[in-house]
Amino acid sequence: MAVIALVSAKGSPGVTTSALAAALSWHRRLVLAECDPAGGSILAGYLGGALDGPRGIGELAVGELRDGNLESAFWSQLVDLDAPKRERLLLPGVVDPAQAGSVSPLWQRFADFFTSLERGVPPYDVLVDCGRLQVGGPPWPVLRAAAVVLLVTRAHLPDLSATRSTVRAIERDFTEHRVPPGTLRLLVVGDGHGTSEISKALRLPVIGRLPHDPRTAAVLSLGGTVRAGRPLLRAAGALEVPVRALLDRRRARLAWPGAAAPAVTAPGGPGVSGAV
Repeated sequence: MAVIALVSAKGSPGVTTSALAAALSWHRRLVLAECDPAGGSILAGYLGGALDGPRGIGELAVGELRDGNLESAFWSQLVDLDAPKRERLLLPGVVDPAQAGSVSPLWQRFADFFTSLERGVPPYDVLVDCGRLQVGGPPWPVLRAAAVVLLVTRAHLPDLSATRSTVRAIERDFTEHRVPPGTLRLLVVGDGHGTSEISKALRLPVIGRLPHDPRTAAVLSLGGTVRAGRPLLRAAGALEVPVRALLDRRRARLAWPGAAAPAVTAPGGPGVSGAV
């Protein structure tokens, strides 16, 4: 498909939980990239810190600034969430705040590279957890490069009030940088106001809604056994259908070329380590 980014206005509406649930339910090869400047949480949470050494976007950034080796180093920094299939891969986020300073100047570099993975051999979709927009050094280049941006919000009035201003800020930025119209959509999490009411109030379509499922959310946040039949996993898996349909409509309308970027070949040997 392409690059799909998830972002929120403020607080903790569940961006990482939503992204991880979608990644574990995705039907195509996928890289889940933690690009939250405030830091990643999947390694310490869902994976329980079970790694053999430092890994992730912070390590990639240091290597890229020093050696310019993003293409060759990328695959060694991934964690296989479904080992050994290499179909659901995680690029962990920064764990040390000091790493954020190395990553921020490279957001455009990462955005371009993520986009190229769609045409790689084999191809990968990229699901990007961009965290909260209202932090220092947000990954704007990644959002602008994404084929779909999902603005995650809870359905209660305080959350919707914060989301309203964020919708306008993203729309202004996208207009300024000539991002194709129709890129931004809402992803609603939990109980509260109705979907049509939210869409009307924020003047933005809702692409899907993830149910309140605290048991599954706790597993995705703290670790444990993920059960595919749980409501959150079922809804996250179903999200792929409207996202794919949106992309197909936009690409047909814009007549996007099918081979605009060079292919990136994933190595067939070692380099992606399983942690679960």
